[in-house]
Amino acid sequence: MFNLNLKQLLISLVFSTFTIGILSLLTYKLNLGIFLLASFGATMVLLYGYPESPFSKPKNIFFGHLITSLIGILFLKFISFPIYIIIPLAVGLGISIMIFLNVTHPPAGGNPIIMISGGASFEYLLSPVISGSIILIFLGILLNRYVIKNNYPN
Repeated sequence: MFNLNLKQLLISLVFSTFTIGILSLLTYKLNLGIFLLASFGATMVLLYGYPESPFSKPKNIFFGHLITSLIGILFLKFISFPIYIIIPLAVGLGISIMIFLNVTHPPAGGNPIIMISGGASFEYLLSPVISGSIILIFLGILLNRYVIKNNYPN
């Protein structure tokens, strides 16, 4: 019933822990800024569990997180509807733009919720969205290609 791939399980466990650990260290121990975004946890599922997925491509990770975060912040700052209206509108628009631009990254679909609920500012785009995404992509390429020996990104 269960098709357990022990290697995939261990790779996901170790490298997701390591990658989020680096972002946590930068954020909480070294106080270099904010590098964590809740949706980065879901990105780990794709980056290390399913790196062959088109949703795992570096361009999808980077632009998916950037676009949906920007849309969330724009709605928060410039659309004066109640929060229960702007959240679904921002999520829907973010998803449609990712699909239109061929940079769909499912974990990024939640970013407008994070941005609006958290009251994020435009500075949040630089840190954690851009800086965190770059670190995720760098570690994803490094670990997938040189440690696991996956052809990532393919």
